[in-house]
Amino acid sequence: MTSRTREQELVETFVDLADTLVVGYDIVDLLYRLVTRCARTLEAADAGILLPNLDGQLEVVASTSERSHLISLLQLDAGEGPCVDAYQTGRLVTVDDIAATYARWPTFAVSAAKLGYQSMHAIPLRLRADTIGSLNLFSDRPGPLNPDDAIAAQALADIATIGILHERALRESDIAREQLQHALDSRVIIEQAKGILSHTDRIDMDEAFQRLRERARTTGRLLSVVAREIVDETSRS
Repeated sequence: MTSRTREQELVETFVDLADTLVVGYDIVDLLYRLVTRCARTLEAADAGILLPNLDGQLEVVASTSERSHLISLLQLDAGEGPCVDAYQTGRLVTVDDIAATYARWPTFAVSAAKLGYQSMHAIPLRLRADTIGSLNLFSDRPGPLNPDDAIAAQALADIATIGILHERALRESDIAREQLQHALDSRVIIEQAKGILSHTDRIDMDEAFQRLRERARTTGRLLSVVAREIVDETSRS
């Protein structure tokens, strides 16, 4: 991607995410838009976001594919990996060659290799001195994150933080917790709806999510509302 094209992509991304500062935005759809644009702009194979639930345990809230969703879950289950370290330390964790991390993160290294990932970069989502999650970039080839991409990735992570907590969250911690829990609760319903569409329409989970998202945008409703409707219809049938 040329620097000009990358610059245009970043501008479009920031413009697209600017509406997070208005009341009533769909936080789940925002985070999916963010990871999709991160992967495309920074030329990553996949991207994902992890947030803590009310008990402080990290959960996957957005990912660009089932593959990246799975590797994130594997890190959380094992309690090890770049995503976990970025959240715990509040610092960028960049892994140029995942295969070389076996001694440090054996479960993560083996799982990532099986899924085809060779490098990854975990960027903390930070609010002042607090870390509220991590933005994670996965690549199918080894190599470092170049300095310009690292700056852009941190800027996008900062936008995600603002989108999650909003201006009110800087003053009211209850709103911050509510926003985070809403995103996590919505993810559960969305995963159920994806499974239903995948089964009934005989499509893979990625295509199921795209159809779910398109239905929400076409009807002008929240992604979580459309997902809940699909789950409720299935339970009644």
